[in-house]
Order: sequence, then structure tokens, then C-alpha cells
Amino acid sequence: MATTDLPPDLFDRTTLVSLAATILIVLAAYTASLILLRRAVGPALRFLFVWHMADALCHFMLEGSFLYHCFFSYVPVSEVVGKGGVRALGEWFPTPFNWLGTEGRLYGPQAGGDDFFAQLWMVYARADKRWAGVDLGVVSLELLTVFFDGSLALYICYCIRNKDPKASIWMIVLATCEIYGGFMTFCPEWLVGNINLDGSNFMYLWVYLFFFNMLWVFIPLYAIWYSVRDISSALSLRDKQAANKKSKYERDEDEGVTVRRMLSERRVSRALSEIRF
Repeated sequence: MATTDLPPDLFDRTTLVSLAATILIVLAAYTASLILLRRAVGPALRFLFVWHMADALCHFMLEGSFLYHCFFSYVPVSEVVGKGGVRALGEWFPTPFNWLGTEGRLYGPQAGGDDFFAQLWMVYARADKRWAGVDLGVVSLELLTVFFDGSLALYICYCIRNKDPKASIWMIVLATCEIYGGFMTFCPEWLVGNINLDGSNFMYLWVYLFFFNMLWVFIPLYAIWYSVRDISSALSLRDKQAANKKSKYERDEDEGVTVRRMLSERRVSRALSEIRF
């Protein structure tokens, strides 16, 4: 339950810059739609183009930076203990044993220092501690999200731009991945009582945890709905064309039978005339 007690760093410079970065990504995606799409493209398809472009940018830039820090940014445990004692380790998200074959290191954005993206993730980690360091479940999902989902989102934009009908099929595939990924991100927390989540105020609960994550549920659901309608419409049109073709074939067959019958009757009449003669 969110409270009205707000932490002093809730709207600090890092937080505001981080939120502004997400807005810039959306603006960049919208600008790309104005440049790459024809004016005749409908609002629904244009919205889906903007969504998938923004989705790709988020995966590559934001989540890609998270993976970078999980693999390459670290601080020796001895350094942390040397500065603040053993108790100082409680302020860090623990790194799994034998991570990358190493021991005695703390990995993740928490070790990224003043790097902009590290600071961005540390802002989000105020609501979900797992994003400060290395959580095996989160990192495993992010590897799939960045390299597969990000690439597929770009390919969908390419398909939409080129009027490729496969766009609807791939939108269903990607949307399913996004929804599954969201479930697998939070289900482990639900099962242990949300020990790493902080919903103590409106910003953490409704903006960081709810809004930013539910976007990747509701919009993928819309993409599935749009794509299913598009595919169903195409299949219905195919069936109608097949039925019309069959009907035309049957009419041609009927006309052919009638013509053959008339020719046969004429031959019979001619034969009878010759017999009478």
C-alpha cells in the first residue's frame, strides 16, 4: 500500500533526467514514423509502428545497458568492506555465487559509478532492488529480450513500412514474448512476498512498478487483437474469393452441360432428318 511519505530523492535530478530519457525515446520513435511511413498509413498501424520502434530502442539502449553493467561493471567485495565494514554489504544487491566464473565481486548498475545508464537503473532499483545488481532470472530474461525481442521489434517496423503481411504474424509472436517476459519477471517476487519490491509511495508503486511494466502488457494485448483481426480478415477474404471462383466454375460447368446437351439434341435431330429422307 502506497503511503504519502515521500523519500527526499524521489524527484532529484537523476530521476527527472531518467524519466525524460524515456520520453525522448517515444519522440524519436514517433519522428521515425513521420520519416519512414507514408501519410496514407492508418492511425492504428502508425501507432503500432511507433510502439515497436520505441520498444526496440528501449530494449537495445536501456535494457542493453543493464546487461552491459551486469557483465562488465563490478566492485570487489573487499573494497566495499574496507570502506564501510561488513554491514556495508547490506546496501548492495548480492551477486550470485560463481557469476561469470568469479567470486568476491559485486556486479551490476550498482557498480557502474557515475555512468548515466547505471544511474538510471539505480533510480528504478529504488522500486525493484533486483535491477541494482545481478538477479539470474532477470538477466536470463533480459538476454532474450534484448537480442531477440529488440531485433524482432525492428523487423516488424521494417515489415510495416514495406506493407509486408507477415507483420501481423510477427506482432503476435513478439507480443506473446513480451507478456510472458513480464509475468516471469514478477511471478518470482509474488511467490516470496515481494521482498525486493518497494511500493511504499505513489511513484514507486504506480509509476515505476505498475505503469512502466503494464505498458508491456496492455499494448502487446492490443497488438495481438489487431493482428488477429487482420489475419482473420485476410482469411475471410481468401475464403470468399475461393467460393466465388468455385461458383463461377460451377456456372461455367452448367453452361457447358447445356451447350453439350443442345449440340447433342441437334445431332439427334439431324440424324432423324437424314433417316426420314
